[in-house]
Amino acid sequence: METIATLKPAKAEIIKQAKAYITTLFEEKLPRQLVYHTLKHTSLTVKEARALGQAAGLSEADLEALVLAAWFHDSGYIDAYDGHEYRSMELAEQWLTEQGYPADRIAVIKDTIAATHRDGSRETELQKLLVDADMSNLGMPEFFANAELLRVEWESMLGKTYSNVEWAESQLDFLMTTNFLTEVAADRYKEQFKENIKEQRKVLKKIEKKHKKKEEAETETFAEPKRGIETMFRTMYSNHMKLSDMADKKANMMISLNAVLISLIITYLGAKIGGKSTVINPAFIRNPILTIPMGLLLATALGSVVSAILCAQPDVTSFKWLERSPQIATNRRVNLLFFGNFNKLSLDDFQSGMTEIMRQKDKLYTNMVTDIYYLGEVLTRKYRLLRISYTIFMVGLILTALSFGIALLYKA
Repeated sequence: METIATLKPAKAEIIKQAKAYITTLFEEKLPRQLVYHTLKHTSLTVKEARALGQAAGLSEADLEALVLAAWFHDSGYIDAYDGHEYRSMELAEQWLTEQGYPADRIAVIKDTIAATHRDGSRETELQKLLVDADMSNLGMPEFFANAELLRVEWESMLGKTYSNVEWAESQLDFLMTTNFLTEVAADRYKEQFKENIKEQRKVLKKIEKKHKKKEEAETETFAEPKRGIETMFRTMYSNHMKLSDMADKKANMMISLNAVLISLIITYLGAKIGGKSTVINPAFIRNPILTIPMGLLLATALGSVVSAILCAQPDVTSFKWLERSPQIATNRRVNLLFFGNFNKLSLDDFQSGMTEIMRQKDKLYTNMVTDIYYLGEVLTRKYRLLRISYTIFMVGLILTALSFGIALLYKA
């Protein structure tokens, strides 16, 4: 009886000393980036390990080994993150040896700590109980708050970043694939564990719904048009109208210029006398070579003005087969917003087509896009002809100037 009385205080003392040692060690050396694997987590694991050990009916020696293993199981975080369990075993062996703890019991404690590694063996009861105590957070109301701390820790220490959806999915998957290894742990945590799984499903569903709404807002679907789409269409229509007006003004300028030029050339080349005959200007009779530059200038003006007239000429694209089309509003090639497409339709057909378009916003936008496309085709034709007109005028003037210079040299 006397021997037993002296042993009990000694056993209680070693646990108190281990607590003091780990507390000081964590305060001095634990990295500040560790916000989950802190002294708080270790203390919780110790508390749950003692409760599980007592519920399992462990002997006093085994319960002491379990509690000591719980105090040291995360001590290796002071030096390493991945594989910290092995460093924890070394620290436990070193400190317990200094305290004169039996070597065979140190071996038991080390084997128990090794079980907390993700690839560790979990065969003995002590190993299973420590793993369950370490994972007891899954069956507690604080699971969600602690999970966020773990997420921050992983981002800081491992560089792992997760979106809200990814994190919620990973947590639900972890809960669904985790099982407690002992009956006492399953019985102790089962109610809150089930509640946490249920709550995590709700969290994931809520986050996915919010994420989906955000994606729809960013893509701005046809079903919910945003101001940006309407602004885009207004801007495109405005730009097309400005470009078309610019092309018409340039074409009119070329028509006026070349018309005046042609009139002057004809007047200079010859004039009617008495309304009966035409007399060639005497200057060309004396210098017939001048007819070459004047002829080039006349051809230039004529070619340029014809191209400019074709550019300014109204061009209406019509579809005669629209009269026979049974699905006018749904045809992607048809643009009921442009008179050139619907001028062959009857009033009833046009009204029914417009009513169908206004009923469905996607068809309305399709017709607006088609309208812009046809406006682009017209602009392409206008600027192609306008470019031809300007090119003819430029090249013609150069050839006229060169031929006139040659004519002067020839005269000399």
